[in-house]
Amino acid sequence: MGDINHFEYGWITPALSYALSVLGSVLGLVCAGRIRTARTSGQRAWWGLLSAWALGGTAIWAMHFMAMLGFAVENTRIRYDVPLTVASTVIAVVAVGIGLAIVGTGRLNAVRLIAGGVFTGAGVAAMHYTGMAAMRLNGTLGYDTLRVALSVVIAVVAATVALWLAMTVRKGVAVFASALVMGIAVNGMHFTGMSALSVHRHDGANREVTGAGVSTLLVPIMLAVIFGVVGLLYALLAAPTDDDRAASAYLNERRVSEPAPPTPAPDPVGLRARSTLGQPGNPFPSRRDTPPR
Repeated sequence: MGDINHFEYGWITPALSYALSVLGSVLGLVCAGRIRTARTSGQRAWWGLLSAWALGGTAIWAMHFMAMLGFAVENTRIRYDVPLTVASTVIAVVAVGIGLAIVGTGRLNAVRLIAGGVFTGAGVAAMHYTGMAAMRLNGTLGYDTLRVALSVVIAVVAATVALWLAMTVRKGVAVFASALVMGIAVNGMHFTGMSALSVHRHDGANREVTGAGVSTLLVPIMLAVIFGVVGLLYALLAAPTDDDRAASAYLNERRVSEPAPPTPAPDPVGLRARSTLGQPGNPFPSRRDTPPR
C-alpha cells in the first residue's frame, strides 16, 4: 500500500482550486442569467455554451486538475494520459451544457430541475473518475465503494443546486454568495472522491511510467483557463444588458412620438419664383422693369 499525500504543497493547491471554482461559478451564473433574457434561440444557445464552459471547464475541471497538483504517492512518479485528460474536460462541459438545456428550455419545475441535476451530477462524477483513471503511476488504483457513492451523491446535489441558482439568481451579491457555496460543494465532492482512493504499489523496482508530466500539462491548461476567462469577460462586457435594452427602447419611443417637422405647401410650378421677380434684392428683374430698347 502506497502512502498518499493530497496536500504535497500545503494550502496552496486547495486554495487555488477553490478560487478557480468560485471564479468559474461567478462567470457561469452570470452567463446563465443571460439565457433567461435572450430573445432568440441562437442567443440562448450561445449563452448556454459560455455558461457550460465556465461551469464545466473552469469551476469543475480546472479546479479538479489544480487540486490534483497536490496529489502525490510515495516512491512513484505520476504521469497523465493526455487523451483521457482531454476526454474528462469534454465530459464536464457537455454534462453541464445538457443540464442547462434541460432546465433552461420551458418553465422551470421540479421535474426538470431533478432531471438536469441527476444528469449533470452523474457527468461531473464521470469527469472526476475519468481524470483519476488518466493517472499513470507505479501501482494500481483502488476505491472504497461507500465513499465513491457518497461523492456521486454530493455531485448530484451540488449540480441540482447549481442549476437552480443558475436559473433563479440575478443580483450581483447573490451571484457571488452562490458562487462561494458552489465552490465549497465542488471541492467537497472532489476531496470526498479522492479520500476513496487507495494505491497498491507494484513490488520490485520502479517501473517506467509513461504519459505527460504535470509540468507538461500545466502550461497549456493554464493558458486555456486564462484565455477562456478573458473571452467570457469580453463576451459579457460586449453584450447589451437589460438597462441598455431599456434605454434603447426609450430612445426609439421618443423618436416615434416626436412630431414630424412641417412640410411646405405644394407650390405651383414657377409661381413662387415669378412672384419674387422684380422685388428688391432679386437680381433678376421682371419684364415690366426692363427699359424698352
